Amino acid sequence: MSTAEQPQPAPQSPHTRPRSEPRGPVDSSRIPRYVGPSTFARLPRLDEVDGRTDVAVVGVPFDTGVSYRPGARFGGNAIREASRLLRPYNPAQEAAPFALAQVADAGDIAANPFNIDEAVETVQEAADGILDTGARLMTLGGDHTIALPLLRSVARKHGPVALLHFDAHLDTWDTYFGAAYTHGTPFRRAFEEGLLDTSALSHVGTRGPLYGKKDLDEDARMGFGIVTSADVMRRGVDEVTDQLRQRIGNRPLYVSVDIDVLDPAHAPGTGTPEAGGLTSRELLEILRGLAGCHLVSADLVEVAPAYDHAEMTSVAASHTAYELTTLMARQIAGQASGKEAGEASGKEAGQAKS
Repeated sequence: MSTAEQPQPAPQSPHTRPRSEPRGPVDSSRIPRYVGPSTFARLPRLDEVDGRTDVAVVGVPFDTGVSYRPGARFGGNAIREASRLLRPYNPAQEAAPFALAQVADAGDIAANPFNIDEAVETVQEAADGILDTGARLMTLGGDHTIALPLLRSVARKHGPVALLHFDAHLDTWDTYFGAAYTHGTPFRRAFEEGLLDTSALSHVGTRGPLYGKKDLDEDARMGFGIVTSADVMRRGVDEVTDQLRQRIGNRPLYVSVDIDVLDPAHAPGTGTPEAGGLTSRELLEILRGLAGCHLVSADLVEVAPAYDHAEMTSVAASHTAYELTTLMARQIAGQASGKEAGEASGKEAGQAKS
């Protein structure tokens, strides 16, 4: 792993450092968006905030697990480049995420492109190092194989988690060509390893042909509920979001977004496109509806920029990561405010006794 490619030094735990004013992105009203390094949303690198962060944006340029078109190894940097257009205030969530929490770009995890087993271990070890500090992960893939090691790390910290999986495909198949670790198998492996809370598993946006009805039967046996793209169209975003929130409850939640959940009209730059998908508006609105859920980390995968000359896919992906980051920042700020309020009331009670 070269120095340039390896993740930045692990951040210090927010629980062991004094809370300070977060360092935000470069001001695009003063410095043109096309100037400077392409960190996510023009945020500081991890080493520029003394390794202290609440949400670490990390790339995993790995696509050895794909079954059709390669190229997602370039997804993370394409998303970063598109994210130059993001601004610091999110009106849809009425929040300035980069002022509520320290968000920083943690660089890339350099996973071995010639050995999937080793790559999975490398991603898990790097994710463990970041999560052990108390930070949350916003991971930019890469193909969907990386969801398995990320879920291992998250479950190691939180126990079995609720999973909200946005995808055209189930990704609960058993093997491809006898290989257990591919972009079509991560959630079968996660189920087998006990990483998931089987009472709170949902696919959203699935569609297209399957190998057979048994694909659905086996998926249901694992505990997954399915909201197809047609369901979203017929029932509407608000009803679907309410259903998802009821299923998630207050459990620790992991969100995994395959950009091919979007229709190819909105995201042509992906490895296995399927007709009839969500619009980018529908995806963003469902994510915004998760406000208040206990989102512990998330990933965004399968952006393959070579198939999209207009960069529509990367733009949609950057906004998706922005909404997920905002959800986490709002929750972190709310927890900090509650802790500060509790400490203040404790001091007042102590003074009253004295």
